[in-house]
Amino acid sequence: MQSDCCDILIVGGGPAGSSCAWGLRDSGLDVLILDQATFPRDKVCAGWITPAVAELLDLDLAEYQNSHVLQPITRFRTGIIGGTAVQTEYAQTVSYGIRRCEFDTYLLNRCGARTRLGEKFSSLERTENGWLVNGCLQAKVIIGAGGHFCPVARWLNPEKRSEHSVVLAQETEFSLTPEQAKNCCVQPERPELYFSPDLRGYGWCFLKDGFLNVGIGREGEKNLSSVRDEFVQFLDYEGRIPREILEKFKGHAYRLYGLAKRTIMDDGILLIGDAAGLASPQSGEGIRPAIESGLMAADVLQRCRKDYDKAHLQEYQQKILDRFGPWPDKPAESIVPAPLRQFLGRHLMSTHWFTRNILLGRWFLQQHLPPLVRN
Repeated sequence: MQSDCCDILIVGGGPAGSSCAWGLRDSGLDVLILDQATFPRDKVCAGWITPAVAELLDLDLAEYQNSHVLQPITRFRTGIIGGTAVQTEYAQTVSYGIRRCEFDTYLLNRCGARTRLGEKFSSLERTENGWLVNGCLQAKVIIGAGGHFCPVARWLNPEKRSEHSVVLAQETEFSLTPEQAKNCCVQPERPELYFSPDLRGYGWCFLKDGFLNVGIGREGEKNLSSVRDEFVQFLDYEGRIPREILEKFKGHAYRLYGLAKRTIMDDGILLIGDAAGLASPQSGEGIRPAIESGLMAADVLQRCRKDYDKAHLQEYQQKILDRFGPWPDKPAESIVPAPLRQFLGRHLMSTHWFTRNILLGRWFLQQHLPPLVRN
């Protein structure tokens, strides 16, 4: 491998890593992104961003839409699998459907950092001046941005953690033929969300510019394939999507925020995005916290004035806690019995007020969260 050196080495070129690099573009720091994938690459995700994300990234939506999928969302269809669906409509666009293969590549290409793509991360060693990666890459700071399975995150968190905060997901996305589109009830401006009766996860259907995205995720689920098959049967029975058109599903995992403590920084090292376990505990939404954490890390790194010890990087951890909430001292246990909690949840999800204001407005669209203030 070719030898190289930089100030900041970001391991992972997804939205967290590219946003961090974008935030450092005028810092005078030499930033390098390392990723074992080549872009564009597939990413398991329903694929939508809120207007808050577009504003934070300073996205020109009209320009982006010229050559990328950008599906305005103004309605939702939600419910319990096997139950009655609730229709929710908005007077304005509340989100935008994107294809992750396009979106991630766009952010990476515009971030301004050097890249080494298609190169696997294999080793990490501390040195007198920082870090040595793969025996040939020297860096003063390492940023783990490689998602749930990020090798930097595993290096920083070597002990086995409880898996109760981990969500497993499976998804497929493909282009519909004209005949398939005619027989598909999913409407582009109206994603569909269906929750498991035990409320431990949900499935989704999303049509954007002729591409159908279907998936399901469940917290701590060890046998997700059977749950996925039941969800597909439900969609077939309801006539939402012909079962035979669904192709092979791909898997993914991510950690929900706030359910367990996690080490996210040390001397000369930070974790951002899914590598830090920042997905929303209610919806699993990970794009916004990935981008916000990447930009927060960029702001802190610039104020360090090239002194990247733990004391200076502590500010990043405090920003995460201030933004997303504190970590528990131990895994939280509900005082409400599971059957009662599930009964109440199913009842509430059948009401229009709860669905609009809590389920969608707060959990999925995060309309209560103020814009991130950057320094």
